[in-house]
Amino acid sequence: MIVTRRVTFRLYPKPAQERKLYEWRRLHCYLYNSALADRKDSYQKLNRSVNYLDQQNRLPEFKKVWTEFAELGSQALQATLKRVDFAFQRFFKGLGGYPRFRSIRNYSGWTYPATSGWKVHTTGDNGYLELSNLGQIQMRGKARTWGTPNTCTIFYRHRKWYASITVKCIPHRQTGTGAIGIDFGTLTAIAMSDGTKIENPKFLAKTQAKIRKASKEKRRKRAPNRNQKIKASRRYKKAQTKVSKLIRKAARQRLDWAHKRTTEIVSRSSLVVSEKLNISGMTRKTKKGKRKRQKSGLNRSILDVGWGMMRGMLEYKEAEANGVYLEAPTQTLKPSQRCPECWNVKPKTLDERVHRCLNCNCVEDRDVAAARVCLNWAKGLGTSLLDVDQSGSTSKTRINTGSLKQLAETKRQKPRPS
Repeated sequence: MIVTRRVTFRLYPKPAQERKLYEWRRLHCYLYNSALADRKDSYQKLNRSVNYLDQQNRLPEFKKVWTEFAELGSQALQATLKRVDFAFQRFFKGLGGYPRFRSIRNYSGWTYPATSGWKVHTTGDNGYLELSNLGQIQMRGKARTWGTPNTCTIFYRHRKWYASITVKCIPHRQTGTGAIGIDFGTLTAIAMSDGTKIENPKFLAKTQAKIRKASKEKRRKRAPNRNQKIKASRRYKKAQTKVSKLIRKAARQRLDWAHKRTTEIVSRSSLVVSEKLNISGMTRKTKKGKRKRQKSGLNRSILDVGWGMMRGMLEYKEAEANGVYLEAPTQTLKPSQRCPECWNVKPKTLDERVHRCLNCNCVEDRDVAAARVCLNWAKGLGTSLLDVDQSGSTSKTRINTGSLKQLAETKRQKPRPS
């Protein structure tokens, strides 16, 4: 099965190339804000709506006036206009707020939606990226599976340049013949139905003391204030960089740990079942109250484990191994309250860490019992896993807001004579 995978490489441009990349990033940001202002003014002042095709057809005339945009490539400019269209489509469908203007600090980069304008010289392990009007740039990185490159996104993050390339490939991943249920937690990160427990590494909590110390040093420096037109001091920027490095290190450790643990689970089991969790609701900021600090600490603990990250990894890794990943409906199944042996439901408080069933005398760790309930639910589906109820699976109904693929497939429409 041919799928699309994304591979990110670190770029090492020469000084002249880096200055050019900065300039191109500024021009794409300017085009984004110009397209946003065009839509906004046309509707508010002229009562006329402007869509993506209208702005796309104006690009040739736009490049004649602003000649510095000519070297950026037509499809890359069209992709920037499509970003504006994405923002408005999300706003119209209630998925986001009204699009806002972007500063150069918050504008990361640009996209080549097709194979024109760039070329990659690699087999998935390091290599060079060739951009039109810029030359070859050395890049480092390694792809697990390489294939045919499709799109390329250049972005600037944390004072480093990266290239995110999508490839069409046929991934291969080995898996076992077992089936396992898992339960996510904060004290124990992953509890499995076979009794195995993976403790929470608490990467952010272990780094929290250093972050607090660095943040305290930063507060003593002169912070920026736009209203009073005060710029940040050099020591403030240096302290801010120190805090950001500590947070990014914890994030990288969490990502590496999640990849290793999920790979181990998929390598042993072709069927993985977990409970369906509303992570965004569980980590929502609490309102004013006495337990606001406790809720903030709980949210931090949940996000430090990375439940959503691991669920996504298990889903696509099982798909690559031709396995099955299911999510049991938590509200109707109640894995934490149900007995895995007799299926009896008994409410428990959070401080009860051991499951004791008065009906069948089953005694088990609470998290392991919940994992067994999820697995028994999946086994109760029978052999026809294709007919599983969508409320318990990982399939989600997505609202379509457009795609960059149409930029490579649709030709620019010629303006109609008036």
